[in-house]
Amino acid sequence: MATLKPFAALRPAPELASQICELPYDVMSSDEAREIAAGNPLSFLHVSKPEIDLPRGTPLDAPEVYARGKENFQKLISQRALRQDGQPYFYLYRQIMGRHSQTGLVAAASCEEYLRGIIKKHELTRPDKEDDRVRHIETLNSQTGPVFLTYQAVAEMDDYVQDRMKKKPDVDFTAKDGVRHSSWTLSEPKEIQLIEKLFAKIPFLYIADGHHRGAAAARVYQSRKGAGHSAQFLTVIFPHNQMQILPYNRVLKDLNGHTPAQLLEILDSIFAMDPQGQPKPEAKHQLSLYLAGQWHTLAFKHKYRQSADPMENLDVTLLQNHVLAPIFGIDDPRTSKRIAFVGGIRGTGELEKLVNSGEFACAFSMFPTGIGDLMAIADAGGIMPPKSTWFEPKLRDAMFCHLI
Repeated sequence: MATLKPFAALRPAPELASQICELPYDVMSSDEAREIAAGNPLSFLHVSKPEIDLPRGTPLDAPEVYARGKENFQKLISQRALRQDGQPYFYLYRQIMGRHSQTGLVAAASCEEYLRGIIKKHELTRPDKEDDRVRHIETLNSQTGPVFLTYQAVAEMDDYVQDRMKKKPDVDFTAKDGVRHSSWTLSEPKEIQLIEKLFAKIPFLYIADGHHRGAAAARVYQSRKGAGHSAQFLTVIFPHNQMQILPYNRVLKDLNGHTPAQLLEILDSIFAMDPQGQPKPEAKHQLSLYLAGQWHTLAFKHKYRQSADPMENLDVTLLQNHVLAPIFGIDDPRTSKRIAFVGGIRGTGELEKLVNSGEFACAFSMFPTGIGDLMAIADAGGIMPPKSTWFEPKLRDAMFCHLI
């Protein structure tokens, strides 16, 4: 059963939230972060990507990077730009992106349940990325970026959340990218007891995004033996039916010695092909290929999509097993320099731009992976291929911090 606890969040002063809260550290480069934070000393990127305050070329894992992050974090606290609540609470966090709205519960989840698999994973983590987050948490004594979790929706929880959001939010701002962020504090003892009771009946939680943050928090918990508040980690937990997954598209550096005509002839044996295709596929087992200035719609032939294994039936798996490995010679997309991944938030125009520039030879526009597929694979103990999902909108760092 899922054990969630209220916690005393460190939060931005409401009037400063729009200046402080930022996109996660791992969705932008250092140069992009410098540009975003320019002229804004309150930007949380000075904490989450502190290399922006050091000379260009400073190694990202240099001790002075983490030290500068701590210095900037403490400055925000001493200025009262970030303030800690006096008591442990739960919180609601709503995001509105265009016509999509999602509301999650902000809570402290159990590191022990993460390690025991009650909080289920679906991705492998990289040791170097884990090490970075461990050092960041240890240096700041805080988890500043939440792990994005989901669960099978519960009607009673949905009804409670909808009713609770009728009250005025504590924080409410629209970021520069047009996403609106709002939060409510759940401080009444009866509210806290209700949430604990409801989630105690939920057998599993699922990591949607933030695997490295979760793994790092668990490592800190183990090294500190649960001292302080290290036994819990910062989460925002959304019902599965509110999740929005965008595609994670692929661009390839070369055609592995094939001409465009030869490639299309080979692909014709795997796909039902429409040379007058659209940039965005419209259904599962369909994808779009951009090649030589033209879009082709490709649908996997029936014999390739008969597996009962949800992992083998994923479009990203089918593409890897029947196209990328045998035709393009890309056996390990995690390490190959001949493939790159483009989040769906950038749109198919970005794929056209990359191919038209000559930097890449072709692009595959994917249909989004379904949340049901993710949960089924996690239930089976499976690991999804790299770059299978792109969740939007992204949770803003510094909306809530968990001091450990």
